[in-house]
Amino acid sequence: MMKQLPCFLPWLLLSLLVMTEARFVVEKNSLSVTSPESIKGTHDSAIGNFGIPQYGGSMAGTVVYPKENQKSCKEFSDFSISYKSQPGALPTFLLVDRGDCFFALKVWNAQKAGASAVLVADNVDEPLITMDTPEEDVSSAKYIENITIPSALVTKSFGEKLKKAISGGDMVNLNLDWREAVPHPDDRVEYELWTNSNDECGVKCDMLMEFVKDFKGAAQILEKGGFTQFRPHYITWYCPHAFTLSRQCKSQCINKGRYCAPDPEQDFSSGYDGKDVVVENLRQLCVYKVANETGNPWVWWDYVTDFQIRCPMKEKKYNKDCAESVIKSLGIDSKKIDKCMGDPDADMDNLVLKEEQDAQVGKGTRGDVTILPTLVVNNRQYRGKLEKSAVLKALCSGFEESTEPAICLSTDMETNECLDNNGGCWQDKSANITACKDTFRGKVCVCPVVDGVRFKGDGYSHCEASGPGRCTINNGGCWHEERDGHAFSACVDKDSVKCECPPGFKGDGVKKCEDINECKEKKACQCPECSCKNTWGSYECSCSGDLLYMRDHDTCISKTGGQVRSAWAAVWLIMLSLGLAAAGAYLVYKYRLRQYMDSEIRAIMAQYMPLDSQPEVPNHVNDEHA
Repeated sequence: MMKQLPCFLPWLLLSLLVMTEARFVVEKNSLSVTSPESIKGTHDSAIGNFGIPQYGGSMAGTVVYPKENQKSCKEFSDFSISYKSQPGALPTFLLVDRGDCFFALKVWNAQKAGASAVLVADNVDEPLITMDTPEEDVSSAKYIENITIPSALVTKSFGEKLKKAISGGDMVNLNLDWREAVPHPDDRVEYELWTNSNDECGVKCDMLMEFVKDFKGAAQILEKGGFTQFRPHYITWYCPHAFTLSRQCKSQCINKGRYCAPDPEQDFSSGYDGKDVVVENLRQLCVYKVANETGNPWVWWDYVTDFQIRCPMKEKKYNKDCAESVIKSLGIDSKKIDKCMGDPDADMDNLVLKEEQDAQVGKGTRGDVTILPTLVVNNRQYRGKLEKSAVLKALCSGFEESTEPAICLSTDMETNECLDNNGGCWQDKSANITACKDTFRGKVCVCPVVDGVRFKGDGYSHCEASGPGRCTINNGGCWHEERDGHAFSACVDKDSVKCECPPGFKGDGVKKCEDINECKEKKACQCPECSCKNTWGSYECSCSGDLLYMRDHDTCISKTGGQVRSAWAAVWLIMLSLGLAAAGAYLVYKYRLRQYMDSEIRAIMAQYMPLDSQPEVPNHVNDEHA
């Protein structure tokens, strides 16, 4: 190993350059002390980058500071100490001191002793930092994987206040709150995973590969449903200018030292080179880019998982041929992939990798990305175990309340508070309608929309159907009843009136409508020949003898007499019409005949004598002009 040390000097220098320029952002959660009064208030704490923070939730407990093993570097069972909560008691939050061992080991020992959460008090006055896992420590990998409780670092001054209150005999109660740890502005979560195609980089790479395989299904469900927008990223470094012509940079970089990755086996003389990793990282970025352009960004998850299985470094299959066989099997256009990747030997920028290097620089609330793997949710770096359920909780906490997809509301993700006393919200048990809506963070009481009908109210004590169609939902909250196949409802679709008893009933229309006895109250069937019988919602009226009841006129008429009179009336009406038509035709005939005769007589007379209306015509010739 000593012979290889000089080979790592460029990378050591590179790491120092990155670290000096990096801007770290510590992800925090709110810590509120509820008692004693002397230290009551809200304080910041830095979320540990292991275990499972309760994103979107909160936890209340009692703080305990151990009299022995105060740094929690040893197992508490060695001191016969247990912190398991008794039935009915609040969970135990163990306060321990920083120093002498890994943060993760402190939390692991506390978890085994029964603690529900761990607060680590800093031992120096400094801004809060993120507690991370030890780098590539094989011995710690197993217990880190099994840490499930949340942990947080608190400042030295606040830790001293907690210790002072506990030593003074006060019960210290506090709440750890992760509900605002991830912003939740709308109904879509945007997240990104900074990953690596190298499968020989140790414990963290193994953990990353396992996470990608496990999370693939959930990720694709969320992406296909339009609930999330995911984007993968890959970290690359540039080779310092002074070393671009060195053997190390040539074997670890592409595009003349612009984009580099460490040697997978940390041995420059054998195995794969860092540039092989950079090229595959670039290929995976292009797979996402091409798939996203065709509207199927989730294909990235298929390619990455298939490549891990089919093209591992251990089997010497980590190469272009194996990658292209995976691309072909997924139906991705390989020509577009090649065009996207460009020429790795060219002395010029690669636009895809240049964009990745620019994205590594933190913006807004997100710090620089320098650690692999890094998960960012709604522009906040995720802290905790990279494990399916833990990450899914972080994503679910990023949705605006009541917009979460169904996967976030499953029983293994959260507790449905609407199942307990309907969450304290309004409900109509008869219609099976409730204002309680289960959310990832808890529940909300909002009047529902049922079959297109909107309910209005405060959601807690009152909700009322409104608008068109409201009568189809539980009769709009109005009275209704059915008897002997006849049904009546008091619901009316009017703006001013909502419930009104139907004809034949009287009452408030909401709780009660009573039948009106039209016979007894003399509102119908009152003619001398009428006989009245009341029915539910109406009445029956019959006439004596050979009479017929006319309901509209509330009177009785003869069945036969009325028919004869009607028939004769019809006959007389027809005859009268015919007579009038004949008289009219005769008058027209007489008028036209007279006109014709007059014209004939005038024509005959005009041949023998001039008429008054014609000039005289001479009938002889003057002899003088003959």
